[in-house]
Amino acid sequence: MDQDKIVNKERYFIVHKPAGMVSQFVSPHQVRLLGDLDFYFPEGTHAVGRLDKDSEGLLILTTNKKVTRLLFSTTAAHERVYLVQVNNRISQQSLDQLRNGVSIRIQGGEQYITPGCKTEMVAHPEELHPHIGLLCPYGECTWLSIGLYEGKYRQVRKMMAAVHHRCKRLIRLRIEDLHLGDLRPGGVQEIEEAEFFKKLHLQ
Repeated sequence: MDQDKIVNKERYFIVHKPAGMVSQFVSPHQVRLLGDLDFYFPEGTHAVGRLDKDSEGLLILTTNKKVTRLLFSTTAAHERVYLVQVNNRISQQSLDQLRNGVSIRIQGGEQYITPGCKTEMVAHPEELHPHIGLLCPYGECTWLSIGLYEGKYRQVRKMMAAVHHRCKRLIRLRIEDLHLGDLRPGGVQEIEEAEFFKKLHLQ
């Protein structure tokens, strides 16, 4: 019986998804997939939520099919924090707009006002993300920390566009108390179930 429990145990992973990789194992297109990571994932492993192809950072993988519902399909909101690099210097007016909510176009073509969010300028992004690499390779830029309690399709990028800034890099640093930490791009870390549920505030 104990052996059966070990075999059937659900497993939980965090991945530092690099830019240029999609958040899935199978695609009809010629793209980099999660299966290209240097790690053997057990059968049934899937991503919980997604980061778009151009984005980087924390991605959750698990064999537990209930996690997606617990994290995204309940009334409880879960905070996600992103480190964002935009072109040029951002004004105080634009910061205030982001904090108070901006109008973006969502799937279906309708306009949507984003809820107010935590938005702060970051003077030393390398302190939040040790593997950041070049800071501003193409001219002046601004780094921001943005905390959201929702994650509509390409929401952060659309929010930046709404205040007339182009998102050059987008790195998810944490979901609730589950942090990317110093995990390198392409790195994988397995987490025990109790710690996983505790850090994500799941019940």
